Amino acid sequence: MKILSVASELYPLIKTGGLADVAGALPLALAGLGCETRTLIPGYPAVMKTVKAPKKLMEFPDLLGEHATLLHAKHQGLDLLILDSPPLYQRSGGPYLDGSARDYADNWKRFAVLAKAGAEIAAGALAHWEPDLVHVHDWQAALVPVFMRYADAPEKPSLITIHNIAFQGQFSAAIFPSLGLPAHAYGEALEYYGTISYLKGGIVTAHAVSTVSPSYAEEILTPEFGMGLDGLISSRTADLFGIVNGIDIDVWNPETDKLLASNYGAGSLKKRAANRAALTKRFELDEDDQPIFCVISRLTWQKGMDLLAEIMDDVVATGAKLVILGSGDSALETALLTGADRHRGRVGMSIAYDEALSHLMQAGSDVILVPSRFEPCGLTQLYALRYGCIPLVARTGGLADTVIDANGAALAAGAATGLQFQPVTAEQLRRAIRRTLRLFNDRKTWTRMQKQGMKSDVSWTRSAAAYVDLYQRLAQKGQ
Repeated sequence: MKILSVASELYPLIKTGGLADVAGALPLALAGLGCETRTLIPGYPAVMKTVKAPKKLMEFPDLLGEHATLLHAKHQGLDLLILDSPPLYQRSGGPYLDGSARDYADNWKRFAVLAKAGAEIAAGALAHWEPDLVHVHDWQAALVPVFMRYADAPEKPSLITIHNIAFQGQFSAAIFPSLGLPAHAYGEALEYYGTISYLKGGIVTAHAVSTVSPSYAEEILTPEFGMGLDGLISSRTADLFGIVNGIDIDVWNPETDKLLASNYGAGSLKKRAANRAALTKRFELDEDDQPIFCVISRLTWQKGMDLLAEIMDDVVATGAKLVILGSGDSALETALLTGADRHRGRVGMSIAYDEALSHLMQAGSDVILVPSRFEPCGLTQLYALRYGCIPLVARTGGLADTVIDANGAALAAGAATGLQFQPVTAEQLRRAIRRTLRLFNDRKTWTRMQKQGMKSDVSWTRSAAAYVDLYQRLAQKGQ
């Protein structure tokens, strides 16, 4: 089966979050199950700089008034279609934000053009390759099934995956005439309280909707988590699927990871000590045997980082240490930096995106904190399981689906892999940290939890098979 995947970011070429990891890893997993995936991505500077000798496939002389060239390249096993349009994508900032961390004013056009190109490819624009199914990711690609629905061409099966429903691609209704869609498409698919929502359009027009964990698929049916789209999604429950993410276990493998100070496995956990020592040196922490908690996250309210700032003094008061890697809301950055400065030697912080450091933190820390208020899937807890770093997570979304809480029954059965807490409040987080410290001091139980977590199947094997099953069902419906 031939799959056209459309995404706004793709690891290892361009990444701001978990979307890139999924878009990069899933095609590789699908390849072993009979699926040939080509991924359409924008020609950002990082992409154009990295890919070698891309081949020109065709010109798009008029994509919503923009000229673009479609290039083909392969990179680390990925089959890429690159939409090269320098006025839209060759910019010095990130994929979505300028150097001042503000949305590009023309994001509506940048990703509408990407989607229009995706729809053209789906309809057979390429002479020697035509997909059987189109799989699009998040709001940036959500207009692909919209353009497909209103095109004068046979419609291909389509699937939209919602990685985070909080980001909906909402723009002024004034842009609608520039999208080149028939007038009735506004009310039928895109109108959202007097504005336009790209994500809504994708949910309305795609043949199926998936989320990145079963629990999140249930949560977004509620007003609390549906972010205003719960009613629409509830009308599509027959076509809603929750498939938990996996990770690339070749990239995230403590036995072979070249970014670590020392490699190790479940049978050689003592070798983690060298990574702990390297992490202690990197963040200038005190050298002692107290547990190291780590946070690797966007620094936002969603991720519960305001709670972390609130309880930082309490963490240090227990004797534990804390290391933080991430960036985000400036007020939260300041609050956390102030706390780190107040507790030098016990708290270290790096305001950055640093892939290499994130590997060392997973390998050198004892616990990873993920106090998210909502979390569609989460990947850091999966990396942590793989690296023997115990996850302490909020009981929500994919966190609840992937971490087995160390309650009495799970501990007795030897099945526990981490700790969960709810509701997501500062007090409950404090209690969870105290519970974690009690387990940490029981070295036999702690080691058993580490080894159990490292045995967890966090690969794409089962999830990729679930996607293939869904693809086949959609293809059969379209026949």
